[in-house]
Amino acid sequence: MYMDAIIAGFGGQGVMLIGNLLAYAGMHHGLEVTYIPVYGPEMRGGTANCTVVLSDEPIGSPIIHTPQSLIIMNGPSLTKFAPRLVDGGVLVLNTSLVPEETADASRVRVIGVPANEIADGIGNTRMANMVALGAYVAATEVMPLDVVEASLSSVISSHYSHLIPKNVEALRAGAACVKR
Repeated sequence: MYMDAIIAGFGGQGVMLIGNLLAYAGMHHGLEVTYIPVYGPEMRGGTANCTVVLSDEPIGSPIIHTPQSLIIMNGPSLTKFAPRLVDGGVLVLNTSLVPEETADASRVRVIGVPANEIADGIGNTRMANMVALGAYVAATEVMPLDVVEASLSSVISSHYSHLIPKNVEALRAGAACVKR
């Protein structure tokens, strides 16, 4: 098994958090993992991104030129990364901020998820990232969702552990959006 992903959005959308969570979940699932966050001026409202590689064999390089999958939280990220997605790849798209028809569904599998609206319904718009990650895990079947849920305590400090149940709810709501 090998799966790689670029996760991208505006700084402040929790892109790094869900990339880190996916990496921890991969480790807890017994996979080899790389995680590379991109820091810099992007963190102040521009396009922020990270890469995650998950494999059951040693990973030769953490660099992803043509990703198998994308989690895209905003329009500029779609413009920047969608052309690099392999034909037949999986694109999880936050349709709260990016119209689904802007993605090339003739070339890739587009999973449109109104992540912001779903997160609002849960009670916290900032959980849109978790909604998108839940959809990603369901769409790619890279690992069981419960492994990701159990890994939340690895990325959410004990001071905020009271938020874990809502994050689990957001992950599950995102997964429920995926049609198999």
